Amino acid sequence: MTALLVVLGVPAGAALVLAFIANWRLAAWLNVAASAATFIAAAALFTAERPAPGHLLLVDDFNIYLIALTAFVALTTAIFSASYIAHEIQRQRLTSRLLRFYHAMYQAFIGSMLMALSADNLGLMWVAVEAATLSTALMVSLYRTPAAIEAAWKYFILCGVGIALALFGTMLMYLAAQPALGEGMAAVTWSTLLAHAANFDPALLNVAFVFLLVGYGTKVGLAPLHAWLPDAHAEGPTPISAVLSGLLLNVALYAVLRFKMLLAANPQALAPGPLMIGMGLLSLSLSALMLYRRRDIKRLFAYSSIEHMGIAAFAFGMGGPLANFAGLLHMTMHSLVKAAIFFTVGHIAQVKGSQRIADITGLTTSHPALGWSLVAGVVAIAGLPPFGVFTSEFLVVSSTFARQPALALPVAVGLLVCFGALLLRLHHLAFGPSSPNAAGSHAVPTLSLVPIWLHLALALVAGIYLPAPLVAWFQSVARLLG
Repeated sequence: MTALLVVLGVPAGAALVLAFIANWRLAAWLNVAASAATFIAAAALFTAERPAPGHLLLVDDFNIYLIALTAFVALTTAIFSASYIAHEIQRQRLTSRLLRFYHAMYQAFIGSMLMALSADNLGLMWVAVEAATLSTALMVSLYRTPAAIEAAWKYFILCGVGIALALFGTMLMYLAAQPALGEGMAAVTWSTLLAHAANFDPALLNVAFVFLLVGYGTKVGLAPLHAWLPDAHAEGPTPISAVLSGLLLNVALYAVLRFKMLLAANPQALAPGPLMIGMGLLSLSLSALMLYRRRDIKRLFAYSSIEHMGIAAFAFGMGGPLANFAGLLHMTMHSLVKAAIFFTVGHIAQVKGSQRIADITGLTTSHPALGWSLVAGVVAIAGLPPFGVFTSEFLVVSSTFARQPALALPVAVGLLVCFGALLLRLHHLAFGPSSPNAAGSHAVPTLSLVPIWLHLALALVAGIYLPAPLVAWFQSVARLLG
């Protein structure tokens, strides 16, 4: 319990402290230190005593690894952010006052996501996801340009509607549980709900899940509820793009899966899988079409995030040990690889002075470290071996072919179309004649490249060999998800 309190307390305390530190250099490294302390505490959860279920907080096989993954990506993003914002100061895009706000909101955002993952109380989970929405909306508008403010408002309004629907779904879930559990906290405590879900009103359960899927699905970025995601990624600071794609989408999908488990535990309720399969296929299909039309490099990879969250949602909708295993692996690989890609893209946009794909060519010649990092990242996210994304996508297609052969073809076609779009863009970005650098561009610090290489190395190792403890965790949670 102590380790969990540290995991939740450090970001909250750091946010308060960072709000009053005017020296942006000191604030940047305090941000790193707080993120490191959070990650160490998250790692300690694996050996620490877990809180008893039935209270506000919960640590189980499902969320413990996601807590550690979230804390890890938060740490590597903080390290990347330290050098990234230094250059933004030099370019006069940010002021010390805005950076004080940025660092405080970053820790508040990380703390909100960790709280959502740790919550046993469904109301607390909702509050934490709403807090994450507010903090990220403020960070998306950080540059204070008209486009950034518009993107922040779009994000706030669309996700606000989604969160309102999720709240209504949570209330319906409470009403479905109330006859069996009575009034009070028990009817909104997930571990108690799961134990008694078979006795709930199936009609209310069905309606509640639809609202929850649509509501939290908006935060996942699933089509047709995805409109906020490309703008937020393109206009916000690159570290925020990395944690939006790498972390926030996972947390929202995690919330959906918690409720899916409740529905699956009631034999009279409708199967939740077809709804998730439909939204997953729609997201994959939309991304396959839109990736070819993107002209902004950050929007390109934002649509790639919609694709991959669609794949994960599809896998969990299929259900069963193999598909659930594939979905969990895919969430993990997407977090690592997509964060690495956004780290790389952030530096590329700084040295080239543009996010337009037309302005960025020949990176392997002009900036070999960035160019080859981008090549490795795109190869990984496109699903080529030997990276872990290939393994997870292969398992998704294999499990689909074994259980629903008719669905395997559209999934495979969607993956191939997305693969072609990404490689087409990669050829332009990485090879050919070099485009000119921006005035005052700088050499990229080696320290800021370490998170990129670390993420890609982990994805490579996962594609070649999954450690036995990780396999055991995936299998355990896959069985839990049903």
